[in-house]
Amino acid sequence: MNIILLGPPGAGKGTQATLLVDSRGMVQLSTGDMLRAAVKAGSPTGVKAKAVMDAGQLVSDEIVSGIIGEALDGLAPETGVIFDGYPRTAAQAESLDEILSTRGRTLHHVIELEVDEDALVERITGRFTCANCGEGYHDTFKQPKAEGVCDKCGSTDFKRRPDDNEETVRTRMTEYRAKTAPILPIYEARGIVSRVDGMADMADVSTAIAAVLDGK
Repeated sequence: MNIILLGPPGAGKGTQATLLVDSRGMVQLSTGDMLRAAVKAGSPTGVKAKAVMDAGQLVSDEIVSGIIGEALDGLAPETGVIFDGYPRTAAQAESLDEILSTRGRTLHHVIELEVDEDALVERITGRFTCANCGEGYHDTFKQPKAEGVCDKCGSTDFKRRPDDNEETVRTRMTEYRAKTAPILPIYEARGIVSRVDGMADMADVSTAIAAVLDGK
């Protein structure tokens, strides 16, 4: 089964994809993660993407589509795939059709995580991670048990992503509405779009997604 998880940055796509990987043995293809890995490695693709990502903007379709195609080539044909953060535009949706068809794959579901913008801003701007082990925290929803000390590894060094600020979040929301939302009619015409409340508890979101995938 091949599915797309849609929603603006911070809607919970990555979290839900990870749960699907654990429960169903699917593979998560997160363009954000793959691009960040390329940036960290200092690859030519990473160098091109870094400035764009730091500004909270979108990288070119050519770069993203190339990364997706290479990732699929490394998987067994029967492995289910979750596209997290891709496609973002009508052009990428068209590219994905071509990428899948040339590899004998079909897109089965498109699931949109619907969110409230103001609540999403609070969710994103409050998050931070342990600089040592990467454990995630939040100013409001998940503070370390001992103030200033990571629950997982005991480090006292924390960091925030530079693009986790209100201005960037709202810019990305505007980009999502302008560029990504218009791809929904493409998939609605095929009858494969479902919508889930992305602001619900994580477990409730997971249950709703499972119901879609299981045809309930």
